[in-house]
Amino acid sequence: MFTELIAAVLLTAPPGDLPGSEASFPSEGPVYWVYVGAESEDYLHRIRFSGGSAEVYETIPVADLYVQSNVPDRLTESEAPHGVAVDPRGGRVYMTTGHGVPDGKLWQVEAGTGKLLADPLDLGRFPASLGLSPDGRLAFVVNFNLHGEMAPSSVSVISTTEMTEVARIETCTMPHGSRVESTGRFHYSVCMMDDQLVEIDARRLQVSRRFHLGTGEEGPLDVNDLGPHAHEGHDHLGHGMMYEATCSPTWVQASPQGDRTYVACNASDQVLEISVEDWEVVRRFETGRGPYNLDVTGDGRLLIVTLKQGDGVEFIDLETGESAARLDTSTRVVHGVALSPDDRYAFVSVEGIGGEPGKVDVFDLESLERVSSVEVGLQASGIAFWKMEE
Repeated sequence: MFTELIAAVLLTAPPGDLPGSEASFPSEGPVYWVYVGAESEDYLHRIRFSGGSAEVYETIPVADLYVQSNVPDRLTESEAPHGVAVDPRGGRVYMTTGHGVPDGKLWQVEAGTGKLLADPLDLGRFPASLGLSPDGRLAFVVNFNLHGEMAPSSVSVISTTEMTEVARIETCTMPHGSRVESTGRFHYSVCMMDDQLVEIDARRLQVSRRFHLGTGEEGPLDVNDLGPHAHEGHDHLGHGMMYEATCSPTWVQASPQGDRTYVACNASDQVLEISVEDWEVVRRFETGRGPYNLDVTGDGRLLIVTLKQGDGVEFIDLETGESAARLDTSTRVVHGVALSPDDRYAFVSVEGIGGEPGKVDVFDLESLERVSSVEVGLQASGIAFWKMEE
């Protein structure tokens, strides 16, 4: 009875009650579709951008997904959508939710309909960033462990065809920024509290290399080094002193060719370019305050950097190594970025502060200007490109 009542409320709510009601928006030129989460309002939004204007086309409440999975007793708890990814074939959307009892979940939703395709899968504490293999068969989720002890955490590897966790690989403390390079051979993540970049062999499902990101001390680490917080008593430096991260990396992004990785150092306001072959820093890019998420255009021309504390987006010309532009966002606390496959637009999620709505800003990568903005639910979080229609 309770399940039926909740389902009825969700299905009969007036269109104005939720952002987006699948209205018919005018089309002018290509249509671009993205998905974005709202972490403090338990929404997954589908955004439509065309003719220079972005609109919320559909809003999927996490509560609705619980109804579909016949677990309505969880509707009173905030689930906190964080990571979002779309499989390369475009048919499925994956979303991590950070809260749980005690752990968070991975969700698999049909793109375009919002239909739940499998029961949510329990993972570790506060599953955050989410990356997919190029064929979409494996999902890599970092268990950020936001509310747990300051200790090494892990990367969960999920078979998406069966929605089964096939491995949980221990990495280091507070892993974030989960990305698989273009060949699918290696997965990369970083750990905020241990200043580490971790490479996982996606075939063997084990850590293959580590790299220390501490400012002025960058270089390879032993493959078994879980970081300073793994040491007994959490006293890596001795005399009761705790390790203080100087890079505090929040994201890693492989180049389209897979020969470089780019790491956002949130604490030092830099992005590091690391040679995958030589496993060394080859360039440093100074940025605005608090680089957070990264993406690279498919042609390798631009590196796009969201500035979480700087309330803006930086565009770095990778040929010259210089900043091509630094633009303000429409509100504060910038989060993620997703690029259109034609390298024309960057879609940026911005959290907002307090009771302010989150937003998705659209930036033109040719003119380097903000061309549109649309309000979404509170604390806009993970964002992923779905498809482009001519």
